[in-house]
Amino acid sequence: MKFVDEVRIYVKAGDGGNGAVAFRREKFIERGGPNGGDGGNGGSVVFVSNPQLTTLLDYRYQQHHRAKNGEHGMGSDCNGHGAEDMVLQVPVGTLIRNEQTGELLVDLSDPGQQFVAAKGGRGGLGNMNFATSTRQTPRFAQDGGKGEEITLRLELKLLADVGLLGFPNAGKSTFISRVSRARPKVADYPFTTLVPNLGMVQYKDSLSFVMADIPGIIEGASEGVGLGHQFLRHVERCKVLVHLIDMGAEGEGRKPLADFNILNAELKKYSAELAGKPQVVAANKQDLTEGRDRLGPFTEALRRRGIRVYPVSCATGEGMQSLMDAVAEVLFTGRTDKIHVEMPTTRSASKAPAKKAAKQAARKGPAKKAPAKKAAAKKAPAKKSSRKPVAKKAAAKKASAKKSSRKPVAKKSARKAPVKKAAAKKAPARKAPAKKFARKAPAKKSGGRR
Repeated sequence: MKFVDEVRIYVKAGDGGNGAVAFRREKFIERGGPNGGDGGNGGSVVFVSNPQLTTLLDYRYQQHHRAKNGEHGMGSDCNGHGAEDMVLQVPVGTLIRNEQTGELLVDLSDPGQQFVAAKGGRGGLGNMNFATSTRQTPRFAQDGGKGEEITLRLELKLLADVGLLGFPNAGKSTFISRVSRARPKVADYPFTTLVPNLGMVQYKDSLSFVMADIPGIIEGASEGVGLGHQFLRHVERCKVLVHLIDMGAEGEGRKPLADFNILNAELKKYSAELAGKPQVVAANKQDLTEGRDRLGPFTEALRRRGIRVYPVSCATGEGMQSLMDAVAEVLFTGRTDKIHVEMPTTRSASKAPAKKAAKQAARKGPAKKAPAKKAAAKKAPAKKSSRKPVAKKAAAKKASAKKSSRKPVAKKSARKAPVKKAAAKKAPARKAPAKKFARKAPAKKSGGRR
């Protein structure tokens, strides 16, 4: 059976029957009066959700639906027969929108739910309804009303509890065939699944849920690449999303972490609400050597984000039970403990004080060093000034030493002479040194005589 999830149809309700204009004509009855009956009501177009249907295929080939008109009224007070409503069966989960305005008219999400899309016209009144005491022979009647007509767009959103997402050839069809009785097409080439598949999963303790497998999503699906992302509408009603990552993928740029990021990016482009649903990450194809080698880096990368990875193998069934336990816990209890890892939060909390201390030390370090630099800057000129004068003094001493060796007596006498003159002027009584020099001179001369 071909899967069709979106159609455009035209519906027209039936018109109401016209009222009759008639008079009673019987023998021996004079002036019988008006007896025209009323017209019947037209049929309405009613949509009913049927859980036995899974596709809108019937409306792809028959797009015009018209209900029957009501019968006209007749004489002898006979009313026209009303037309039956046209009932259109649609799958549960069908959205009915106005094609012109795009307004959502109804969401048939419950089995047996009904919606009147176009109401039938009302039947007209016969002339017997217009007879009065002053108008005893009315020769007119009322026409029936027109039925409503509208162009609708039907969109099907499958009612599934768990949605299965992944790249083409990631093993989604094998996964759903292992956990349920669904038997989708399985092959070793991309885009094997062209339409969504539903499977009933029988869990423990008589619990069950519906899982939807949609076609593969690739980068650029929001722009129409591949099969596009129009099939994502079938997982909008899901409470849990399972990301099946192909750990053995081969090709340019195909890495498990890159595939996971692309899937989440496409979900955000389609709907932010859909991207915010709980996600269970399953690393498939652990029966391959390449898949086991890539598991470690992929698990560590998602561990830093606080996401737990469940290694599974859809071919051998390895790890499937633990994965289904995590899915069932989120679905039935709403707890997300099994799909998150608390280790990154504890590590980050322990590293937080160390980072704060390092930041504080880095902030305080330059403040303490600044005065030392300033002090050194202040001391440096002092040292330089102390060195330079010493050198200058040494040079001056050497020059004076050389000069003193040549004419020492002359310098001393030249320096002392003004002092002695000043002392002689101020205190004439201090003339003893002059007498001593005068006494020493004759001693030197007497020695020469001897």
